[in-house]
Amino acid sequence: MDNINDLENSSKEQLVEKVESMQEEIDSLKEENSRAKSNLMWKVRKLEKDKVLIENEKIRLERETKSLRSEVERFRSPPLVLATITEVLDDHRMTVKSSTGPSFLVNYSKFLDEKLLVPGSRVALNQQTFGIVEVLPSEKDANVTGMEIETKPDITYDKIGGLEDQIIEVKETVELPLKEPELFEKIGIDPPKGILLYGPPGTGKTLLAKAVASESEANFISVKGPELLSKWVGESEQGVREVFRKAKQTAPTVIFFDEIDSIASTRSANDSDSGVTKRVVNQLLTEMDGLEELEDVAIIAATNRPDILDAGLMRPGRFDRHIKVDLPNEEARLSIFKVHTEGMPLADDVSLEKLAKQTDGYVGADIEAVCREAAMLTLRNDLDAENVPNKYFKEALEKVKPSNNPGDQVQYI
Repeated sequence: MDNINDLENSSKEQLVEKVESMQEEIDSLKEENSRAKSNLMWKVRKLEKDKVLIENEKIRLERETKSLRSEVERFRSPPLVLATITEVLDDHRMTVKSSTGPSFLVNYSKFLDEKLLVPGSRVALNQQTFGIVEVLPSEKDANVTGMEIETKPDITYDKIGGLEDQIIEVKETVELPLKEPELFEKIGIDPPKGILLYGPPGTGKTLLAKAVASESEANFISVKGPELLSKWVGESEQGVREVFRKAKQTAPTVIFFDEIDSIASTRSANDSDSGVTKRVVNQLLTEMDGLEELEDVAIIAATNRPDILDAGLMRPGRFDRHIKVDLPNEEARLSIFKVHTEGMPLADDVSLEKLAKQTDGYVGADIEAVCREAAMLTLRNDLDAENVPNKYFKEALEKVKPSNNPGDQVQYI
């Protein structure tokens, strides 16, 4: 009986051990399953992210492919023909003159702005149908680097000293025709077309031109003569045409040719510049005194060498008036000193009258340099200085010498 009981107890223990072993296996399998499920979910999420990235890359590549195809098609398409509109006939037809020479009667796309389709506009034509497909911007000469457009300069007559007589002449020649053209119509004459300012450097010729543009409320085109010239045949003359075309577009306008002697010297049969001087002078004469009248455009030129200018420009109808801007006398130098020291606090020992006497031979630019140098010397010695004493004007006169030699004045007589 005891043996039977022992056998039963032993079987129960073995069964319990097996159950526990199986439970451990089940727990281990559950843990492994949980880990496998977690890894699988991570891989699924990673694959989803990769899928999004691949789809985005696919979209980018499709766009790039489409762009490249469009670019290839654009290069395969035939070039457009440049033309200029000569006449608008009706709502859908106009005549154009192509850059190749012949004129055509053409249609235009309804998607174009009709306000831009006016005579003189540059357009692009389809090479096969010659229909207008695009309106181009106005032609501009990129080589006109010497042209500077300034809208309403801030220089006024009261900022110019010692040129009272010249200011009166410039007002009569330039300002009156621009502001009150009816006065010339009333008296039955045409206003002067241009004036020539000549004299030593630094006497205020450029300031005078800017002041008349400001007082007449006109735009100001400054043309640097040497920069207008080009080594390429035809580009210098094109530059002159572009200057006058721009002036007509922005009228009323004052055109100022600085150092005009560099582009309009006397024409001769033995020119060593491939004839560019002749062509530029001829183009200037054509623009100033050609068939097309200049309306609300005044021309001012300045030179230090009037003796070498071409005689054709000096005749009436071109530069009608020649105004000499000479070295300032003592009274004029005093006026110039007053202009340049207007905002400068001067010490009690400074006498502008004495300075005007001591600066014989100085031009306006020299006097301005003297005033600036005196102020700089004052700041150098005392940053807290409240005024500019006379001793620094004396030092400035020692440093700044007259820029014109007496022997050079024969050419301005």
